[in-house]
Amino acid sequence: MIRCLVTDRRRLAGAGASFDHARRILLAQLETSVDGGVDFIQVRERDLEAGQLATLVEAVLSLARGTTSRIVVNDRLDVALACGADGVHLRADSIPTADARRIVPNGFLIGRSVHSSGEASAAEGTDYVIAGTVFPSRSKAAGAAVLGLEGLRAIVRASRAPVLAIGGVTADRFDDVAAAGAAGVAGIGLFLPFDSPTPAP
Repeated sequence: MIRCLVTDRRRLAGAGASFDHARRILLAQLETSVDGGVDFIQVRERDLEAGQLATLVEAVLSLARGTTSRIVVNDRLDVALACGADGVHLRADSIPTADARRIVPNGFLIGRSVHSSGEASAAEGTDYVIAGTVFPSRSKAAGAAVLGLEGLRAIVRASRAPVLAIGGVTADRFDDVAAAGAAGVAGIGLFLPFDSPTPAP
């Protein structure tokens, strides 16, 4: 089963943590995950300006060098290319995959978020899609719409690319997700080693 860790330094370190402290905590988490053989790390720090994001991506690439872990950058194709990342993960409403494919090197991964079978059908040319939200998740507002396993199955049927399930996925749901046809899982909380933030020194 493919495993994709999605980063969230503020959830990991606590909302009040400084950037430097949160970055250290995040890199420690990612080092452990790389050592454990995680397949993908999606650097998803949407509040960072390009310079800070690039610095973080370069540090993550350094951690993963020589391993099988692949590093993709959330939606910032410019940063992914400038840093030499393995790929980019596009939002559902981002640029078309075909447009991105024209400007990236051979072997560059392009993933996309999808929330319906229609979006999955339209995601032609992607290397993988992440389908969500499958189950209720801390990352989404209470009462937010969820796909459930039937919605996940519909996306799997519509997608030409491997599908990773995201949103409320826990280890005890892996078998159900796999039975729905998903090739793997993605998440934030799924990879957190603890429930509460690490306090700043």
